[in-house]
Amino acid sequence: MATMKGLGRNIPYLRQQFAALLGNTSTSVKFICIVVLLSYCLNRSSTFLSEQMTMVMSVTPGYLLPPSFWVWTAFTFCFLEIHFWEVCVNIVTVGLCGKLIEPLWGAMEMMTFFAIVNILVGILSALYYLFLYMCSGDTDLLFHIHIHGLWGYIAGVCVAVKQIMPDHILLKTPIGKITNRNIPLTMWIFSLLFWIVGLLEGTQPTMFFNGIIVSWIYLRFYQRHTNGTRGDMADNFTFASFFPNVLQPPIAVVSNTVHGFFVRIGLCRKVVRRFDMSNAPPGLVINLPGIDPQDSERRRQIALKALSERLSKDHARPWQQERSKKHSPVSNPVSISIPESSTPQPLVSPLLPQLNTNKHSQTSMNT
Repeated sequence: MATMKGLGRNIPYLRQQFAALLGNTSTSVKFICIVVLLSYCLNRSSTFLSEQMTMVMSVTPGYLLPPSFWVWTAFTFCFLEIHFWEVCVNIVTVGLCGKLIEPLWGAMEMMTFFAIVNILVGILSALYYLFLYMCSGDTDLLFHIHIHGLWGYIAGVCVAVKQIMPDHILLKTPIGKITNRNIPLTMWIFSLLFWIVGLLEGTQPTMFFNGIIVSWIYLRFYQRHTNGTRGDMADNFTFASFFPNVLQPPIAVVSNTVHGFFVRIGLCRKVVRRFDMSNAPPGLVINLPGIDPQDSERRRQIALKALSERLSKDHARPWQQERSKKHSPVSNPVSISIPESSTPQPLVSPLLPQLNTNKHSQTSMNT
């Protein structure tokens, strides 16, 4: 009751802040925020109602499976929060999603993303605790674990922001820069630390991790775009890109192996990249399907090396020829004796007339 009185005194201020956050957003965003806030108020109104709402709205692994098969809890668990700070975090996340992601995707796509991520996060989290029960045999994991809240969707929003603005710098530290590409893994690590010290429940890091996996798979392979394509096959949106640079090579090997296995058994189709050459900038290099980019780069380096060696050899040939001339042995000169006449005789040309020849002879006799 003290919590309700404190909330009642702060209602005008909270209403002003929420109005500023949710202004110019779609009806779906406002609906999600209102339902989350109302469910929290009803949950905190009485202890009996809180227990009943927690049992009926949250996902309980033992009740989600047959014979109980409470399927509706996979749709309602995301609207239930039992702490006010979690309600504030959920409303801020949904409001920012409406401000940032909804103008790019549209209201329908954002609601599709919201539904897919939350439903699959609830099912996967229940299967995770079922696996722990199979390993330990502890029935508390089936009937005393209640999965609720928007932690899976918060993880999905972090992945979506990473996809839209991967290189946006959030913080500069002495170790390095923190960008949007570091947010999903960093948030999950912090959730684990908060769970270890007792500030969070064990279900919340589980939901956050499942939210990262589900949202990445949907955005990577299945999201439909306005141009008719599906997914996002950018190199900066691979699964290995969520990890530090040191861990990316082994993570890439494992993820590519898993993807290849799914393609082979038919659970996933082979990715074929398409590119519109009409809008291609000049000097763009395109890697065709089936060709490894590293192999192409290696071949290009080999070709450039061979070309540079050939050019260097051609450039060195004139110098080698001149050097061979300098170092070649000098042969002895050949002397040819040419007899010299004492009196030069005029040459008779067949083109000169005979009269000129006789005149010259008479002149020589007179002298």
